[in-house]
Amino acid sequence: MPVRVRPVAETDQPVWRALFDEYASFYKTKVPAGGHDAVWRWIYDPATDFLCDVVEDADGKLIGFTQYQLMLRSLGGSKVCYLSDLYVRPDCRGSGAGRALIDHVIGFAKAKQIANVRWLTQDFNHDARRLYDSYSTKSDFILYSIPIGTQ
Repeated sequence: MPVRVRPVAETDQPVWRALFDEYASFYKTKVPAGGHDAVWRWIYDPATDFLCDVVEDADGKLIGFTQYQLMLRSLGGSKVCYLSDLYVRPDCRGSGAGRALIDHVIGFAKAKQIANVRWLTQDFNHDARRLYDSYSTKSDFILYSIPIGTQ
């Protein structure tokens, strides 16, 4: 199935919200109250290096998205591109949409002369890991995450 990657548009917000909720549900979580609005503001804030692109099928229907950001890497003395979120609707997986999104982010990084694109996934995400393994072997890093509640 031919797919096309493009920047998310303001008019895409309702579909993006639904896809974002599906993405959160896949990871057995929910977008917190105000979360959609906060992320949407990041996407359109020129002072924030946070981007969102969508992938559409041949009919122009949005079937997935990626969100990525630039971050500083102290040991490299440079920026890296962190692919924060990647989601393709289950009925469209295997269509090339996920690969198109990753290739798009890699192209973005190359154009900005950023030497590294990185991301995390959960161990149980076997289908996605088969795709990711076609790009690189998994690293030996282990993520620690300490939730800090806000009152």
